[in-house]
Amino acid sequence: MSHVHTLFDKNFLEYASYVIKDRAIPHLEDGLKPVQRRILHSLIEIDDGKFHKVANVAGHAMKYHPHGDASIVDALVVLANKELFVDMQGNFGNVLTGDAASAARYIECRIDPIAYELLYRKELTEFTDSYDGRNKEPVLFPAKVPLVLVLGAEGIAVGMSTRILPHNFREVLQAVAGHLRGESTELYPDVVTGGLMDVSEYARGMGRVRVRAKLDTSDSKRVVIRELPFGSTTESLMNSIDQAARRGKVKVAQINDFTTDAVEIELKLPRGVYADDVVDALYAFTDCEQSISCNLLVIDGEKPRLIPVDEVIAHHATRLVQLLTRELEFERGELTDKLHARTLERIFVEERIYKRIETETSAAGVRDTVIAGFKPFKKELIRPVEPEDVERLLQIPIRRISLYDIERAKQQIQEINARLAEIEELLADTTGYAISFLDSIIERHGDRFPRRTQITSFDKVDVREAATRDLSLRLDRSGGYLGHAITTGEDLGKVSRYDRVLVIDAGAKYRVIDVPEKVYVGKDVLWAGLADKEELAGTVFSLVYTTDDGVAYIKRFKIEQFILEKVYELVPPGAQALALATSPKAAVRLRYKKKPRMQKTSEDFAVSDYLVKSSRAGGVRLSTKEVAGVRLLAKMPNGG
Repeated sequence: MSHVHTLFDKNFLEYASYVIKDRAIPHLEDGLKPVQRRILHSLIEIDDGKFHKVANVAGHAMKYHPHGDASIVDALVVLANKELFVDMQGNFGNVLTGDAASAARYIECRIDPIAYELLYRKELTEFTDSYDGRNKEPVLFPAKVPLVLVLGAEGIAVGMSTRILPHNFREVLQAVAGHLRGESTELYPDVVTGGLMDVSEYARGMGRVRVRAKLDTSDSKRVVIRELPFGSTTESLMNSIDQAARRGKVKVAQINDFTTDAVEIELKLPRGVYADDVVDALYAFTDCEQSISCNLLVIDGEKPRLIPVDEVIAHHATRLVQLLTRELEFERGELTDKLHARTLERIFVEERIYKRIETETSAAGVRDTVIAGFKPFKKELIRPVEPEDVERLLQIPIRRISLYDIERAKQQIQEINARLAEIEELLADTTGYAISFLDSIIERHGDRFPRRTQITSFDKVDVREAATRDLSLRLDRSGGYLGHAITTGEDLGKVSRYDRVLVIDAGAKYRVIDVPEKVYVGKDVLWAGLADKEELAGTVFSLVYTTDDGVAYIKRFKIEQFILEKVYELVPPGAQALALATSPKAAVRLRYKKKPRMQKTSEDFAVSDYLVKSSRAGGVRLSTKEVAGVRLLAKMPNGG
């Protein structure tokens, strides 16, 4: 038993933690999953400006990723098709058609130079041991932009999942710059397949979006699909249209795919059907419209966290300022060291300090003589002369000393001092520097990333409204059957497979059902018809029934709400339904049981004299006399 506890308490939790942190969920800081980070690190390590076979890249990445080359190649193809950090050559598949990439031995890739601007800076990157301890891999890249929004991500871990839609590169950078300026901006997804997107329920990345294909209906006799909704390919979309057409949901005569670099799916329509007639059906019954739930889950620090889009932008705005500050401070340190070295070198040569060591016979004497030679120039030095500085000066070749250009050395020192002064100005306003950095990236690379998805709003298409009502619903009272497969009986009108039918039986019980092919409902049905909510809202039912004592009641009601297939009671237990009318002009004639000294044996009642109440309310008593029979009249008799 203790072994089972250990298995669940320790081993399972370790497995769950590994899947969440090291496989399925991207990190907030650089927006990458571990396999993506290792692929990019490999591309940077082997970068020589030339293309590399993807098979070779995968082999190199296996030094860091312990899950085999197949998973690496698949992840590399997906990353390359995001068209940001990987420059590809060859057939990497087609995100529009769903075609797979060629084998890894045939296709090539290399790191895109933009990665060095936005993603990688070795001096600011923390490294850790690879899984076998032989190599070093980055813990996280010092990404300067919120790549988790730019790239998007999908992943399923243990007990949680993430679905982050990709956003437009230019718009993400503009949002970060806007936050640094103190402005608020709305940021919405932008997907490579284009299409239309309704973001009214996006909820800052925590809700959902509805996406549609872009349809061209300029030719009334055909519909051309020009852009796809996110998550679809031309093949999957055509399959959904073909299935809908086979089921009679969409009227399409022929489907042709002319897709190349751009989507072009032609739908030819049957005779008598026009483009505007099928648009709603395409959105209702095919993948031309889809609803996509978003779940912006990332690893923040060491834990998974749900974080809305605007908080991601705010986090990366702060992080950008920090990274640029660290870069400037690192460059300042490097330039200070360089300036110190150039100054020592200039004085060493210009003042001929190297001549003074010719008579020294020991290393200590040489070192002390050089250090002493710099004492008169202490004010010109950045910092005191160290033994390491002496060693570096003594390694200068005689040929270089003889050809030393003092004026050029002074010019280099001036350039270094100018850059140091510029760095101090930038450090005095790091926020302004961050904004100018983003503006520069947008100016140089923004045109590579035009918005592809059109943000708009559209109403959800009701499948019942979009369906064609081409079935005849019939009620065969003699046999007690209802359905569209019945050829005899009372015609209740045209319906579609997505309509619903209201049936009120002889026991004054009602229920709403889907349009049946053929179903038994009883021979004494009081009423049956289409359960269209708008029509029912305007229909008032007038039901006459008697209780156990034979007294008649009238109940006027509407049926406005219902649960499919649920049976509802309209009369009290033991009561008997006598008649049902829907006309507001109708009247009821009650015939009483004959008793001694009874003068009036029948009486007429106008149904309009009684209030309309809820279907759950009780009826109103018509008379105290015992009823022998009921007759419905089209209208109240004159003088009645």
